[in-house]
Amino acid sequence: MGIEKTRIGIIGAGAIGCVVGGLLAKAGHDVVLADPWPEHVNLMRSSGLRLSGSCGEHLVPVTALHLGELTQVREPFQAVFVAVKSYDTEWATQLALDHLERDGVVVDFQNGINDHRVAAVAGRDRTLGCVILISAGMYEPAHAIRTDRGSSAFKIGEHDGSDSPRARRMAELLSAVAPASVTTNLWGERWSKLALNCMLNPLAGLSGLGTAEVRTEPVTRRLAAHLGREVVRVGGALGHRVEPILGIDTKRFADADDAAAIDALGRDIAADAGSRRGGRPSMLQDVMKGRRTEIDYLNGFVATEGRKARVPTPFNDAVVAAFHARPVGTLTADPRNLEPLARLL
Repeated sequence: MGIEKTRIGIIGAGAIGCVVGGLLAKAGHDVVLADPWPEHVNLMRSSGLRLSGSCGEHLVPVTALHLGELTQVREPFQAVFVAVKSYDTEWATQLALDHLERDGVVVDFQNGINDHRVAAVAGRDRTLGCVILISAGMYEPAHAIRTDRGSSAFKIGEHDGSDSPRARRMAELLSAVAPASVTTNLWGERWSKLALNCMLNPLAGLSGLGTAEVRTEPVTRRLAAHLGREVVRVGGALGHRVEPILGIDTKRFADADDAAAIDALGRDIAADAGSRRGGRPSMLQDVMKGRRTEIDYLNGFVATEGRKARVPTPFNDAVVAAFHARPVGTLTADPRNLEPLARLL
């Protein structure tokens, strides 16, 4: 007997929100997708949500709302996933809270480390973290493409590291989408995913290379190793036990003090990347669409925390500067954008 039908709101029906929401709806849950993109919402209403890629081909009837229409929702949600960009965290969390039942939970379903910001609005007693290891793209309205191999996972965690019944229930719920488990090291998992995002997302956004290419090209994989090393060192200095990244022990990142160690890390970062289903990381998708990126909440966050911890972050600093050198929406992805970073190697 499966998990009982759950009423779920998803604020931010982007690629990940749609893959998750669509598969949960297909599994029989009562899902409402809310998004500000009018064409996307209207097409989901009229024609359904198309899912493709490693999750298979599906056309799922879904309930889709424009954000403003949430005011018309009368029945509260048992869980609301905040799946917006990091810069929209506070208002989206408040919107989630306004439509949450008394014992419901707000799930931080974002890149970056925004759990404290979510909890500042909703309260820690009504907040769960979810580290997302699946990947997806959306290049046209009402069509989300899952781009990982289909075996990636979710890590659900309480802020205090407890193995709670509600965390286990959320893991069971999300297992309809991908393998999901409870972690008692939410912050270590968050910093691991942050490292991965900082290693791959900005290099793709600057260059136009896909995930697999960033991992395999000689220059970008070495840049990724330097970026990951800085993230691990900052996270460690702040007291977090950072979990492995791409299956690589984080001690190897922290201890990579010379060119040979960086080259060895780069080779391991490239391992099996060519055999994986490649996608466009979210920052490249943002650049292609002329949207604001999350650079300040990924590499910028690491740089800020590094200054607090007195850990140098020259490669993350340089990545942030490369994005800030151009007004929002004017960056064109081009491998030549990596030249200033390559000079740091």
